[in-house]
Formats: sequence, C-alpha cells, structure tokens
Amino acid sequence: MKNQVQFQKGYSLIEFMKDYGTEDQCRKALFLWRWPQGYKCPECEGRSYCTLKARAVFQCNRCHHQQSLISGTIFSATKLPLTTWFLAIHLITQAKTGIAALALQRQLGVCYNTAWSIKHKLMQVMKERDDSKVLTGIIQLDDVYWGGEHHGGKRGRGSPNKTPFVAAVSVNDKGHPISMNMNVVEGFRSKEIARWAKRHLSPNSEVVSDGLACFSAVKEAGCQHTRIVTGGGPDCVSLQSFTWVNTMIGNVKRSINGTYHAIDHKHLPRYLAEFCYRFNRRFVLEDMLPRLCYVALQTPPMPMRLLKMADTHIRHIYIRSSISTPTPTFKNNSIPSLPTSAAAKYQIDNTLYLYKVLKINNFLFRGY
Repeated sequence: MKNQVQFQKGYSLIEFMKDYGTEDQCRKALFLWRWPQGYKCPECEGRSYCTLKARAVFQCNRCHHQQSLISGTIFSATKLPLTTWFLAIHLITQAKTGIAALALQRQLGVCYNTAWSIKHKLMQVMKERDDSKVLTGIIQLDDVYWGGEHHGGKRGRGSPNKTPFVAAVSVNDKGHPISMNMNVVEGFRSKEIARWAKRHLSPNSEVVSDGLACFSAVKEAGCQHTRIVTGGGPDCVSLQSFTWVNTMIGNVKRSINGTYHAIDHKHLPRYLAEFCYRFNRRFVLEDMLPRLCYVALQTPPMPMRLLKMADTHIRHIYIRSSISTPTPTFKNNSIPSLPTSAAAKYQIDNTLYLYKVLKINNFLFRGY
C-alpha cells in the first residue's frame, strides 16, 4: 500500500497559476490573510479606510494613517511583482529536496542576488515560525556535524570546518514521525543543550538519546531522559529507538549535498529550518503556500545587510506580534493562531551594530 502522505495529490503548477496567476489575485489573497476580518488600522484600530489613487496605499478614515499592503512585512520595499513572490513560495514549498538560488533565478527570471534574497527571506520566515513551536511527546535526539576537515587540517569533532547541530524528531505512540527540529548549537556541552531544550522541547517530554553525556541536560527543561549507549559503528544506526532521527539526518544531508552542493556555514540554520518547515507541514501540501504567506505577513522586514550576517548575530531575536490577528480559515483549518504580546522583544548579541541597522529600517521595538 502506498504511503498516503508521500503520494498525496499536492498542489500543481497549473492549479497555482489558476489561483495566483495575476497581480490582482495575489493582492486579494494577501489582503485576506493580513486582515481576515477586514482592514484594521495599526494606529487607531479603525475599520473604515480608503484607497489612494496616486499610490497603492490604504488610508484610515479616522486618523489618516497610511500603509501599503506589504508594509512592515517580509515583502516590505520589494520592487518585484507579487506574482514573482508567490511563484517563489510555490517552488520552495513544493520542492521536497529544496531548490537552489541559481535554479530559482532561472525559474523566476531575476538576477542571482534577487533570487538569493528571496530565498533567504522566506527561509528566515520558516525559521522564526518553527522556532516558536516546541516538540512534544516521545523525542529522538542525536548530535550531528555539517562539513568536514580541510585537507591537512585538524580532524574529528574539533575541525574548524565542522558546524555542530542538534537533530530531534518527535514520534507518536506507534513510532510514526510527527515533526522535527534541527538547530545549530555552539557545541555539545551541557549548558548549550539545556539552553536549546528549554526553548525547543516541551516539559514532560520523553527524550531518547545516545550515550553523549551532555544530553542529560534536557532534564533542566523538565523532560524525562532515557540514555542508550549505542557503541558507535554502522550497527548503531539500525537501532529502532533512533530510526527516524537517523533517517531525517540522512535525508537532509543528502538533499543539501544534492541540491546546494555547498553552503556557507553561517547560513546553515536557515537551510535546516527550510527542511524542518516542509517536513512538519507535509500532511497537506496544498495549504503550504497560504500558510507561509500568512506567517510572512507577520514577519518584520529583513534587509540584505541582515540576511548576509551570520545567524549567531541574529539568532536571539525573539519576535512576537503586537497585534492580535485572527487566524484565517483555509481548506483544512490547519493553521494554528500566532502568539501575541504587547511588544517585540529583542535579545541581540551584537547589540550596537544591530540596533543601528534595525532602527534605520524602522522596525526595532515595534509590532508587525
């Protein structure tokens, strides 16, 4: 019997062009996803508005505040048609093994830098969304390295060309995978694993790992921990307790090698998040485009100078919506509501530099 998830109908390019083939269709869709219950002014919360003829902006009839459809979102200040953005989202979300920026450039008819920017902005949206979720239930955990030693350089775990990251897969009572999380860590130390677990694991989860000593730090996050000494070697990957985490690690590594061939280590967190995002939403492929667009409208702008920075400089930026936005209804009612708070909270490593960059782009300490 065929796997129903793997062999589902999906969302074809013909269906996509029928639904979002024109600029007007894309604008109507974004308006519905940004304001499911009608326009709401971010300044006075007024509902009445008008559209200016000279510029494509909405003006509140009460306070006269003006804003465009994409202002304050990941699409902000773009010069590209919305149809180009929607096509990029479709290609990225429907490609099981990912799509490289060079291939995206050829499909969209844009230059490489533009394609790279689009892809990394969308991957940043995926990362921020999945970082706001936690794994629950039974969780298979393992340590992974990306990269290898340089010729003649240091070998093993201490190689400067290796980037450590944690791979975790939650499974149900039948042992079927539900969702996964892969995050770069500064090293496999107890303090670092405890920090990761507190952010990405739900308390009372059952974590199963190999004999690496630092994994016992998940107990600090309120999780139960089972330690299985595998002994290393090829036989350890066949253990049933680690079937799915080993499968996901292999799939992601093969996909990155096959699709991208080589990636900058400082951007590895986004590439891992891309695979996690698609895997965690694989059950309904036709809803992936509206789900990503909806979250993209809640994500603040990300200019090129921030995209090019190493993830370690912006990994501690926690962003939450300051506006309570009702969740729109899609075909399968599968989109959970986004968390809300009174203000956006930023914890920045390179504080002075990022403060200037974010303030220039007018989205520091504000909601979406």
